[in-house]
Amino acid sequence: MRENVTTEELSPTDRKILQFLQRDGRMTNADLAAAVHLSPATCHRHTQRLFAEGYIRSVRAEIEPAKVDRGTLVMVGVELDRSTPESFAEFERAIRKLPFVLDCHLVAGDFDFFLKIRVSDIADFNRLHGQELIALPGVRQTRTFFVMKEVIDNAMLDF
Repeated sequence: MRENVTTEELSPTDRKILQFLQRDGRMTNADLAAAVHLSPATCHRHTQRLFAEGYIRSVRAEIEPAKVDRGTLVMVGVELDRSTPESFAEFERAIRKLPFVLDCHLVAGDFDFFLKIRVSDIADFNRLHGQELIALPGVRQTRTFFVMKEVIDNAMLDF
């Protein structure tokens, strides 16, 4: 995979392919080819190249959280007791092992990391917080934000 790849290297056709697939990752190659005005073989080569060059990371289903008992969205700010490369690395290794953490971002500002977590309800989060989150290496404190309404979640990239 090339480093520092920008969308400026994308052809207009590649952009269209990415935009269509972002909207519907299950689109057949034949339908995609027709939508971007290519032959199926040429479209397949473009798509395979986009995967190979890292433009497309994966294709997966977007699950309705409430249908699988994960309807409560929680954002958690985490402050570590030390700001060293070693303490960040240790925290990052540990957080990757927690299946309930959907996203973990190193951030600048009041927190060191910001987590996106889905749970069944507040009691479920309270259990996870008490047993797993505050036990993570180097955690000084956490600050929890229960999402009241998801206005925009997992939006498509605008490019």
